[in-house]
Amino acid sequence: MEAQRYPADYDGILAGAPANYWTALVSTGAWDTQALTLDPASFIPPAKIPTIAAAVNAACDELDGVHDGILNDPRQCHFDPATIQCKAGENSDKCLTAPQATALKKIYAGPHDSQGRQVFPGFLPGAEEGQGGWATWITGPAPMKSLISFFQFGYFADMVYEKPDWENKTFTIEAGLKAAEEKTAGALNAVDANLGPFNARGGKLILYHGWNDPAIPAVNTVNYYESVIAKIGQHDADSFVRLYMAPGMQHCDNGPGPDSFGQVGRLTFDDPQHSVNAALIEWVEKGKVPETIIATKYAEGDHHSTMTRPLCAYPQSEKYKGKGDTNDAANFVCEAAKK
Repeated sequence: MEAQRYPADYDGILAGAPANYWTALVSTGAWDTQALTLDPASFIPPAKIPTIAAAVNAACDELDGVHDGILNDPRQCHFDPATIQCKAGENSDKCLTAPQATALKKIYAGPHDSQGRQVFPGFLPGAEEGQGGWATWITGPAPMKSLISFFQFGYFADMVYEKPDWENKTFTIEAGLKAAEEKTAGALNAVDANLGPFNARGGKLILYHGWNDPAIPAVNTVNYYESVIAKIGQHDADSFVRLYMAPGMQHCDNGPGPDSFGQVGRLTFDDPQHSVNAALIEWVEKGKVPETIIATKYAEGDHHSTMTRPLCAYPQSEKYKGKGDTNDAANFVCEAAKK
């Protein structure tokens, strides 16, 4: 929003996991909540999340050439929840009932309007487990107890409809989004792709997002970045904006992927090779264009590094060289990502 509306405020902006399209984001939260709760049989309890995660990894983990529980680009994963659907009459933590499988498909796909057009991206497969995963944000410990459910209720009940007794079961994606746009888009949304004024005064922008963010679908940030390119052209965009997508990272940290790269995660680095914050400062103050950022994974409870991986400037993606320690960033290269 600062870069779009107030381009003179900052010389450099670091935007991580931006919730820039608020009306569509929270409408999607209402839609996902409804997918899990409108039919009580659709709710996916936390005990089934490990089964989903294991099935996703079995189907897609090695697409990037490394068996490590990290999907370098989860857009390439086409996991079908039907593959873990329970047999007739069965219901255990090791499978999904038919209503649960349907709900999971909806969450991965994202909401579509009555004409079949996508309203907002869905959540990508991968990293469903963990303290910052789906059981916290998307499904919750019980129906209507997830963080997304909390946000969507407060937003629609208090801000959009101003009805404390509003219920999610009355929500429809088209009517709900329309009401949200009319009431709050002007104040909350930051979707203007024309960053020309920010660029004209020499501003620099670095975006980053965890591919497996369960709070804000990562593809939204990719879509915004690509909308900037479409608006002002690749050459101009390359002169002042970069996007880094972090494989296996959840909402700002956590997940199976490396989640520490400067101001992100648990530690702060002064080295621009290891810090998006330091890289931004170098770009603004010295004109040094940021390149690959090295992200680190630390053992729980200490500062012992267990893995490093490169974060490549989008649209490039990390690729294992085929030999050497897969926990060492030196054994990966950046290459053009598949779409």
